[in-house]
Amino acid sequence: MKIDFEKMNGLVPAIVQDATTKNVLMLGFMNQEAYDKTLATGHVTFWSRSRNCLWTKGETSGNFLNLVSIQNDCDEDTLLVKVHPQGPTCHTGTDTCWGETNETNPLLFLTELQDFIEKRYEEMPEGSYTTKLFHDGVNKIAQKVGEEALETVIEACNGTNDKLTYEASDLMYHLLVLLTSKGMRIEDVAAELAKRHDPEWDKKRRVAKSKGEMK
Repeated sequence: MKIDFEKMNGLVPAIVQDATTKNVLMLGFMNQEAYDKTLATGHVTFWSRSRNCLWTKGETSGNFLNLVSIQNDCDEDTLLVKVHPQGPTCHTGTDTCWGETNETNPLLFLTELQDFIEKRYEEMPEGSYTTKLFHDGVNKIAQKVGEEALETVIEACNGTNDKLTYEASDLMYHLLVLLTSKGMRIEDVAAELAKRHDPEWDKKRRVAKSKGEMK
């Protein structure tokens, strides 16, 4: 990877992002030596402009930034450093240098789960329930979605919130399997919902429908 260290007299900005939560944790600067040490040790290392020396984040506090990957931007002069933080990132004790809480958005797991389901679809390991669903075919999967939807409705009307959460989770899992079998992603559904969130969506839909009827 070519990095242009010359634009800022030997330094490039390094934006540090949590690889799991996708939250930005801090901004530091690297020179060639800091970059090389980061790759060699797996702990993110910067060049301190105030102390004029290398410093590895966590070398005093123990709150290391464990390296996952480094990407260069289109101009080859800014790095995106993805990490698994080992404790708070900021020297003040907060999760980020902006005082934010570095929490995982549970909705991100839906993408992770479908990635896993897609892997099952590609590998079809024996003994896997997901594999069995794919072998049964789209009609059976769709039927299972319907069954789980009914059970979710029953719990919503007559059950407890815990049971509703359980059945809704079954419904969501089988829906992800169905989407995968059709070559679709949960992000496709999210994009459709985002489209409908537009206050003009219903008006645009009616216009499009009327144009279709006139053809």
